Amino acid sequence: MLNTIISFILLPFLIQGQPIIAGNVEPLASREFSLEKRYADAFVNSVFKDNILLTLKYLSGEEIDPGKVDFEKVRKPFEYKFVLKPRETFAFHDDVLPEFQGKVSKTTNAHFNGQEGFRSSGFLVGDGVCHLASLLYWAARDAGLETLAKVDHNFANIPEVSKEYGVSIYAYPGEQYSDQMQNLYITNNRDREIAFEFKYDGRNLKIEVVETL
Repeated sequence: MLNTIISFILLPFLIQGQPIIAGNVEPLASREFSLEKRYADAFVNSVFKDNILLTLKYLSGEEIDPGKVDFEKVRKPFEYKFVLKPRETFAFHDDVLPEFQGKVSKTTNAHFNGQEGFRSSGFLVGDGVCHLASLLYWAARDAGLETLAKVDHNFANIPEVSKEYGVSIYAYPGEQYSDQMQNLYITNNRDREIAFEFKYDGRNLKIEVVETL
């Protein structure tokens, strides 16, 4: 009788063999890297870090003044998530391949240029966004989601990310072919909604992919 009562109490907390504690589901995937280790040079690292965090602010829909970005505010710890319903697609930017036209429900809302407040290390504006795309790609692949990244990042190392997950990102007006090819596409191929949860603690950025109940 006691065993029956215990089983009845625990049943709501067990779904498909996965324990649920206090309403939290074990993530399908979890990946992170340090924003203090994006580049060996301290100044260049600061550019990479700021551009990664600014991209996440645009992704979250937070109001940004492109001509006067408050990077002190951008650098503060935060949490954010977005959700893909079944068969919905995320693209890293909005210049997408023909097969994704009209099918993208979420992008970063950014194009990684100076007009949007992105920083430059002296060579390119928007340095660092490829690191964010690569971490997201890694997490999505670990979660078993449908992914497409046409151009890899083998021309440069991405610290704490294996080369096989490196993604090249490019968005420039008038360069449609390059833009479409250098993009990241993630489609929810599962039967339930998928949440991408971003957590920044002031040093490390973590991405967790969670299937909603």
